[in-house]
Amino acid sequence: MRSALRFAMLALVLVIVAMVSALTAMRFAIHGQEVAVPPLVGLSPAEAEHAVAGLGLQISIERQYYSPQIPEGRIMSQLPLPGTKVRRGWQVRVAQSLGKTRVSIPDVTGQSEHAAELNIRRRGLDVDSIAAVQEPGIPADQVLAQSPTANETQVAAPKINFLVTAAPEPQAFVMPSFIGQPLGSASRSLQDAGFKLGNVNVVASATPAGGDAADAEEPSTSTPAAPAQASPASIIVSQVPLAGQKVLLGAAVNFDVR
Repeated sequence: MRSALRFAMLALVLVIVAMVSALTAMRFAIHGQEVAVPPLVGLSPAEAEHAVAGLGLQISIERQYYSPQIPEGRIMSQLPLPGTKVRRGWQVRVAQSLGKTRVSIPDVTGQSEHAAELNIRRRGLDVDSIAAVQEPGIPADQVLAQSPTANETQVAAPKINFLVTAAPEPQAFVMPSFIGQPLGSASRSLQDAGFKLGNVNVVASATPAGGDAADAEEPSTSTPAAPAQASPASIIVSQVPLAGQKVLLGAAVNFDVR
């Protein structure tokens, strides 16, 4: 009994030692893969690549800005910051300096969006974002404002933002019911409201009540009558779009009449 207890205690000690050794090895493995990010500001991209290559890190140039302090082509900012502990294979994002501002910002307000883009790209600038707004009384596709403004000197990035006028959305209306009305009056109402008269189809009338079915079935030997033509007095029996539907100004309305 005493030997069995001694064997169990020995096995427990061995398990504890194995767990501690595994945790220690894991800790060393994890921290062994960590490196400190070196300072990169002021270096060229090639120098920065060389500085991080031995640490197993990577460089990614994500932005370019004008800077009166950092010479052109040099790195002006980095993320993560110098001294930060990161794992090997981590990507260090940097911004590159374009040097001092040498380009004048043109005034493109009042120009079309296309002409404004050509104007700024011709000067080595680029478009950052374009916002649209409806402005009554001003034609669509016209630059209302820009940022940076014309001839601005404190420019951070070689990108211009536009505010452009958008075309007004067509008015929408709820279609009324014209069923039972004469075609002439409905057509005038549509034109006065800014809509169009579409296709007008004359449908055959039903057999009058009390009529002789035998007479109706008797074949006719006379010449077929010409198709009926719609007239202003024709009565509307159906319409498309239906009453209550949403329609845009200028839409066409089709009728079936008798």
